[in-house]
Amino acid sequence: MTEAAGDLSWDDEVAATTAFWQRLGLPGLLDVHTHFLPPPVQAKVWAQFDAAGPKLGREWPIRYRGSVEERVAQLRELGVRRFSTLPYAHRPGIAGYLNDWAAQFKREVPESLWSATLYPEPEVAAYVAAGIEAGVEIWKVHVQVGEFHLDDPLLDPVWAVLAEAGTPVVVHAGHAPVGNDYTGPASSARVLERHPGLAMVVAHMGAPDFTESLDLAARYERVRLDTTMVFTDFDLGDGTPPTYADALLERLDRQRDRILLGTDFPTIPYPYVHQLESLERLGLGDDWLRAVCWDNAAALVGAEPGTPGQERPAQEQPGGRRG
Repeated sequence: MTEAAGDLSWDDEVAATTAFWQRLGLPGLLDVHTHFLPPPVQAKVWAQFDAAGPKLGREWPIRYRGSVEERVAQLRELGVRRFSTLPYAHRPGIAGYLNDWAAQFKREVPESLWSATLYPEPEVAAYVAAGIEAGVEIWKVHVQVGEFHLDDPLLDPVWAVLAEAGTPVVVHAGHAPVGNDYTGPASSARVLERHPGLAMVVAHMGAPDFTESLDLAARYERVRLDTTMVFTDFDLGDGTPPTYADALLERLDRQRDRILLGTDFPTIPYPYVHQLESLERLGLGDDWLRAVCWDNAAALVGAEPGTPGQERPAQEQPGGRRG
């Protein structure tokens, strides 16, 4: 982490983040993994983090605790051009409330990715179909918190309609930060075997099962991985930069078109720029960073609201290669 990163002033955070994407010749950043929740729900979630609850297993200070409006303004000032809300249902009966709130957020913050969540419950197929028809741009499920298997029979028709629509779904199914009976890559693999066209985004790169997650991306054309909190100093928890095997770095380079920037803003214990620095120090080069921080997400969800598939109109081709 940069020296005294935790003590960076806001002006320094903005300057460092802006310098990162400007140096790469990007118009900003596309972050597919940020969170905005209804304030009463957000307060309860943050209380779990403050208490180092059982699904966290460690102290987890939260850096960005402003109001919804303040946090939107922060992302805009950092140069994050598109970002998600990613609500996640932790029990039956709450998805509708979360999705209604997220829809209103989209109306008020038009550059945001219209996000929604789902849960294995009798009405799930109906509200997912309605959400797709209405224009939801990205979905989120969190099996560690919600404690369900991805291949729950109630979800099978949901995966089918999402695969047909091509709408991405961010799936937190990894064992990190604390595993349980529902986490791990196995249920993701079973779902993808039945629905190979599903546009699954593996949250946190499936940590700690990076190899298995990259295998899924190699096997299924629409699978992607997001970088959320991965490769940061917090990954190890002792304040030292983590190290990774050359074989993993080679695969990250080779599969660069499958990696998307994600950060978990605002629920992170370090400045936003540290995620970017952590990607840069992997040493995979500027073209790789351009692909991860802009091109890949632009191709998936669009660089501007309402334009899925739009890529950065510049000399870079998808995957960061120069044309």
